[in-house]
Parts: sequence; structure tokens; C-alpha cells
Amino acid sequence: MFIQFFLTAAMTHPSDSVDDGSSNFLLPDLPPLLSERLIDQVRERARYLHYSIRTEQAYVHWVVSYVRFHRHRHPADMGRDEVVAFLTWLSNERSVAVNTHRQALSSLLFLYKQVLGQDLPWMLELSRPKTARRLPVVLNQDEVARLLAVLTGVHGVFARMLYGTGMRLMEGLRLRVKDLDFAHRTLIIRQGKGGKDRAVMLPLSLMSDLGLQLDYARTLWLQDRAQGISGVFLPNALERKFPRAPASWAWFWVFPEGQLSVDPRTGEVRRHHMFDQGFQRAFKKALKLAGIDKPATPHTLRHSFATHLLQSGYDIRTVQDLLGHADVSTTMIYTHVLKVGGGAVRSPLDQLSPLPSVAAGAPARPIPPPAAGKPSRVSTPQEPGSIVRPANGSSGHRDNLPSSAEDGHPRAPWHVASPQPVYGGAPGMGFAARGSCG
Repeated sequence: MFIQFFLTAAMTHPSDSVDDGSSNFLLPDLPPLLSERLIDQVRERARYLHYSIRTEQAYVHWVVSYVRFHRHRHPADMGRDEVVAFLTWLSNERSVAVNTHRQALSSLLFLYKQVLGQDLPWMLELSRPKTARRLPVVLNQDEVARLLAVLTGVHGVFARMLYGTGMRLMEGLRLRVKDLDFAHRTLIIRQGKGGKDRAVMLPLSLMSDLGLQLDYARTLWLQDRAQGISGVFLPNALERKFPRAPASWAWFWVFPEGQLSVDPRTGEVRRHHMFDQGFQRAFKKALKLAGIDKPATPHTLRHSFATHLLQSGYDIRTVQDLLGHADVSTTMIYTHVLKVGGGAVRSPLDQLSPLPSVAAGAPARPIPPPAAGKPSRVSTPQEPGSIVRPANGSSGHRDNLPSSAEDGHPRAPWHVASPQPVYGGAPGMGFAARGSCG
């Protein structure tokens, strides 16, 4: 209810009805906006520029957060100081990641430049935090086998396809029936990251399971046709060009959702593909059941796919084409994963002769007795602060050192037993502190 009020009242700027020529300046290549409310203007501009639904939702989220942070002030009345204050709050108080910081900054720059039509010098002065390169999490083949054995049903087939083809999560969810070519064992990925298409291999061991999945999908398709449900979503206005395509079997989802849903843009009730949140929850549960402690996600199957191909001797250019990377440097990250695994460098510790175990909780090795005639500074544990005198009752002079003590080890003439080491060593070793002689 609050969001509805916020979108209708607080986001309507008073100066929107007055064209003073300052706040309505637009970049030359963008048409004027038709919407009145700011949030609707953000959506309108994002759709005009053909941004994905995920990007649109992210930009709307950060614009709403930005306005709420400044107590519902309109962004046209704010500028550099307010943007810096919001980004500083995200970094210092919310401790967001670098990628989250960069996404919030991109959202606000989109708001001011593309929506409000402001191209001011301070926008170029805002620095973007640098992203540190991280090595991906990779499962070995035994861990992948255990994980896939736990996942069953539709989730099991989908996980096998992700690992067997190297697809991204959303690429697999958006797969259509027409994109499967069983004759040539090929799977076509449409509009992947960057809007690019590519072809990957269809694993032979997956063909029977995919056939059963298609039978299940066809059952839902026939059910929708019998009930008169609207067809599936089609991109790029193909529904107007081919009116019968949304209801056709060729355009139906390979992994449809069991329940009907509402289209977020048109409000139409139709069959959507399987929701990513449901598979992510099943994947997380399967990790626990399989006894895998790595922080893996569904995208980890893609990392494992690339790493295992390189381990099998496939060329890095081939792996790059299968993953759909625009630059081979992105694929090179998996070669660093191979080096971490010891495939290129052998540790010098492994070249030493076998050493005794020093695992936590293992008993410490006994201290060998010193050579005859040489005193030792190691004492047996005593009461804290107690003074230990020579066993023979001598004055403690260096020339009158005892040859041995009651426990068989020579002792210093005077020392104070301490519960903690004095000169270093493990706790309880009781290194002696010499006192004054004579």
C-alpha cells in the first residue's frame, strides 16, 4: 500500500506540468517520455532501449531506494552531493559488494542522463570501484556425480543439462521446444548474454530424460489449449507478427512451470517457464544432502563444465565458443583454476621425505634427552612462582651444576616455574628464567 502511494504521489514532481526548458532536456537521440510518474518513466526508457526485464527491475529498485533515502525528494531537485551521500551510505553502512555499488551507480546515472535528460560534468567525476578478480568455485567430478544423484525429477534433468552443456541458468530456463535438435544432437541457445545465439552439444546420456521431460511439457501444453489459456511469451513483438506462434507447441517451454502466472508487463495470465528461485532452493538442499561444503550455486555447474573440458585436453577456443564468451581472456580464468589444483606446479613440501603427523589433537613428540654433561633449560611443570633449587643442595654456582634431576633431566641452577613460556615455545614447556647466582 505504501509503495502504491509512493509511486502515485511522491514520485510526481510539481514542475512536471510546467515546461521551463531546464528539467525536460533530453539527449538528441531519445524521444520525449509519455509517462508522468517517475517510476513509469524509468520503465518506459528502459523498454525503449530494449533492456532486459531484470535490468529494468534493478534500475527501478535503486531509483526507489535513492528517493526513499532522501525522504521522497524528487531526483530533479537533487544532484551530485545527494548521489555521493547515497553511495557512501551503501558502502559504509550497508557494506554492499563492489558489484552492487556499481549497479546502484549505473542505475542513478541512467536516471539522470536517460530519464531526466541531464548530462552534467559531475556525472563523469563519480568514480567506480574496481572489481577484484575472483576464482570461480568448481566441483570435481565426484562431487558433481553426488550432487546429480541427489537431484531428481525435473530439477535433476535440468541440473544435468546445465552441467552437460555449460548453459547459464536463465538460458536453460528459457529453452523452447524448437531449440532441441535430437537428430544432430545440438541445442540452440537463443538470446543469451548480450543477445547472442550459440549452439552447444546435446549430451547423449541426456536424450532419454529430455524426451520424458518433453512428454510432461506437452501434457501441460495440451491442458492450456483445452482451457483456452493464453500462449507463452514471445520476444520482440513476434506475437503481433505471428499471432498463432504463442499457442504453438514449437514455442512452448521445455521446462514449464506447473502453475500459471501473471505477465509482469502485460498483466496477462499465461504459462511461464520454471522459476529460477525454485531450482536454486532445490540445488541448495541437494548440496547439503550430498555432503558438499563448497559455496556452490547453479552457476557452479557451468564453471565445472569448463574446467573439466580443459582438464580433458580440449582447446580453450572450443571452450570459449561453447560458453559464449566474447573474449578469450574471460575463459582464461579456468586455466588459473587448473593451476590452483596443482596441475602445473608441485609444492616443495611434497618433495620431502614422509613426515610424522602433526594433526590437531595428536600427542606432541617427546623431547629427546640432552647430551651427557650439557644442562638443559627445559624444566618440568611446577607450581607458578615456585623456585626450584639444585637437587644436591649446592649454592647454584655454574661450576656446581647437578648432573641430573629426579626426573632424569638436568636442570638449571635456579629457575622460576611459569605456566606460560618465557622465551617462546608451546604453552606448558616451562622455559626457565635464570635468577641471580651467589
